[in-house]
Amino acid sequence: MSKSRHPAKKSMLVTLAGLLLASTALAGCSKDSNNNTASSAAPSSSGTEASASSGIDHSKPLTITVFNNAANYQGEQTGWYGKLVKDKFNITLNILAPQVAGDQLYKTRSAAGDLGDLLIIDNSQLEELLPAGMIMDLTDKLKNTKYLSQYVDNHFKPFNAAFDKVNPDGKIYAMPTFEADTSPTTFSEEIPYSSPIMPWDYYKGVGAPKLNNLSDLLNVLKQMQEKYPKTPDGKPIVPITLWKDWDGGTGAMENVRWISNWYGYEKPDGTTTIQLNAKGDIVPIVDDNSMYKKILKFLFDANQMGLVDPDSASQDWNKVAEKLTNKQVLLLWYSWQRGFYNSIERGKNGDGNVAVPIADSRIIQSSDAYYGNGRVFAIGSKAKDPDRIIEFLDWTVSPEGMRYYTNGFEGFNYEKTADGKFKLTEVGQTAFQKNTPVPDEYGGGGYQDGQSKLNTMIMSDFTKDPDTGEFYNNNYWSSTIEANKTALTTDWQQTYNATNATDYYLKNNMIDIVPNINTSLGSDSSDIKNKRSQISDYVKNTSWKMVFAKDQADFEQMWTKMQKDVVGLGWDDVLAVDTAKAQKIVKMRADALASQ
Repeated sequence: MSKSRHPAKKSMLVTLAGLLLASTALAGCSKDSNNNTASSAAPSSSGTEASASSGIDHSKPLTITVFNNAANYQGEQTGWYGKLVKDKFNITLNILAPQVAGDQLYKTRSAAGDLGDLLIIDNSQLEELLPAGMIMDLTDKLKNTKYLSQYVDNHFKPFNAAFDKVNPDGKIYAMPTFEADTSPTTFSEEIPYSSPIMPWDYYKGVGAPKLNNLSDLLNVLKQMQEKYPKTPDGKPIVPITLWKDWDGGTGAMENVRWISNWYGYEKPDGTTTIQLNAKGDIVPIVDDNSMYKKILKFLFDANQMGLVDPDSASQDWNKVAEKLTNKQVLLLWYSWQRGFYNSIERGKNGDGNVAVPIADSRIIQSSDAYYGNGRVFAIGSKAKDPDRIIEFLDWTVSPEGMRYYTNGFEGFNYEKTADGKFKLTEVGQTAFQKNTPVPDEYGGGGYQDGQSKLNTMIMSDFTKDPDTGEFYNNNYWSSTIEANKTALTTDWQQTYNATNATDYYLKNNMIDIVPNINTSLGSDSSDIKNKRSQISDYVKNTSWKMVFAKDQADFEQMWTKMQKDVVGLGWDDVLAVDTAKAQKIVKMRADALASQ
């Protein structure tokens, strides 16, 4: 999309909802962008009921090995969601998580020919595993499902058909993750995925100065750090905190990748060497004028000013989440990070994390993930009892399954209103942040601890609940929007003359909404794969060192050395492959806009 905004903007509808994430936040994953919370009536021990209605025998316990790229947790699913799945299906989920165990987990298990029973993998891995015969054909199995079958024609078939080189017959092998049921060019959320976000009370406490550029942002963070060095209970506050465990196979420092979105550049899925903007410009990340270098320099400058959390290089995402929950971080950069602290009650006191725009930014934002977001659910070809796995997956996209995943328990987290819609209970408003104890009848333990560790969905919470006509995402319930008319919300709205952050960025021509493209981009040859792996490791390691470089000369020396060294690792070959992938995305975006 050009900077003069494409005429198709009219179809890029924006839901003008409240500003607070009332009760939810993703447990953390670099690709998944929706809130991972957990929905509906109390669980029943309905294994026998399901058996009677479906003809499936649930009498024997079944443990499903879940190879899950989205998970930040490894081991058995316990807590209330574990009990729910056990009671309903006599199933135990045993999760294998590369984000916990490391990338070698995929290499080892795929080389052995058995990744697991239920697979949540990247598109590029699907493309690699299909010819190896490691993915089960689901075409016939989906025909008889009650809920998944509804999405076959508009969602699953077009996605799978795009993998024509490895799937010439157009069979359905996988179901994309986080699919929305809006349209391919709609953006429904009230704040972009990645934009500058800060605590409103602390920002106002230093005079709420206008931010014209990144230098202004660093200066205001310094002022906030000096005025608010600790939380009320004495925990240290850090302006910027970073973490490594999302870097994985992304080819670069993931925190830098996402902050690059503020200035219009994103990383296309399946690539490691480039960034892409809304106009279709493809820029190598090691280019001297790349946004990747600009954001690396921003973080280096921040560290020179004492603004970067000293724990950054050693902590994992779970530690970061703990700091977010305690309001120990001054700069957030991803929309759902707000949910670790924000609540309606705090909003009444003007307390919460909100968007603070930077005048010279121009955000790139993908539309709703109508066709999914780069990962898929699939079933391993050697899976035990695939019919029971399909039955479980079918339930996850049912109204009951969606409500449990996104909103918890009716009567505990939320309740029906007189008009037949839902509203959060007082407990539900803060159950995630407070890790509220769950009643024993639901499985006990803490609410956040017991949430689904799958950490991803087939259909997203931006599909509508047929019983209420509202999104499953409780931030967009009419009751939540009304409750969110707090001092925090109204003060922000009056300050920025906008309903919410997306509205502000649209009004001020500071955002490009591009069609979400989720398709086959081709699998790497073994030669490219090896070169990509070496380049990825080298760039990530050097990037982290550059953030913590001792001075500007050290920073530039490492950058120059990296530019030279990656050439010897096969940079030009990988860049050529990535450029071709990006060109395919550029064309498909243009086609999507032209069709509106």
